[in-house]
Amino acid sequence: MALPEKGIELLVRSVRPTNAYEETMQRLLQSIRLGLIGTGEKLPAERELASMLKVSRDTVREAISTLSEAGYLSSRRGRYGGTFVAETLPNATIAARAQPLLTTSELDDIATLRRVLEVGAAREAAARNLSATERSSLVSALSDCDAAGGDDYRRRDSRFHLVIAELSGSSLLIPLVANVRTRVNELLDSIPMLKPNIAHSNDQHAQIVSAILGGQADAAAAATLAHLEGTDALLSGFLASNPQR
Repeated sequence: MALPEKGIELLVRSVRPTNAYEETMQRLLQSIRLGLIGTGEKLPAERELASMLKVSRDTVREAISTLSEAGYLSSRRGRYGGTFVAETLPNATIAARAQPLLTTSELDDIATLRRVLEVGAAREAAARNLSATERSSLVSALSDCDAAGGDDYRRRDSRFHLVIAELSGSSLLIPLVANVRTRVNELLDSIPMLKPNIAHSNDQHAQIVSAILGGQADAAAAATLAHLEGTDALLSGFLASNPQR
């Protein structure tokens, strides 16, 4: 299992100094909701978080306090104490079940944004001369998806897509992909998790990784597009209020 620090680093590498508290809270919450820091996992110490986020410890402490009051974090004292992600996140199941039907136009809007961001990210990642560490991180993310099951799959899947965004070489792209991925996960959580779809998704992940590692930009883009279109079709079938175009 990836260390929580790695999940946080992926999303919180820069914080606007004019809005440090809100940005810090947003990145921590997003890391939790995307499952990059799993339920029950321990956060890094305040000092480490402040260094990672380039904010003061007071800012980190305030953000943690807010998320604790909201039920996302809890503190424990003693030798093995610290700040931990709650075992059960607030209203996650209720929110998923209450997900309203969306219009085809709304689903298309999300799909378009994903194509712009994620297909482009895969193309850029394949075009770069990746380091051994970068190549290893992609292979590891793929393996984690293959090994994941049940509730852990969404977390590993999110991590996979965010790693590709990271490998694009654009730090500005990472939070954009994280934002759209958060929305997609909310939608996916409101429909059944079907084993055949997961198996198919993993096969597509493997094709994307093969193309990126092989430096095949067009193939990486095409494989990513096919992968996204499969998710779009699934969401449209379950959630569109007017699925017929």
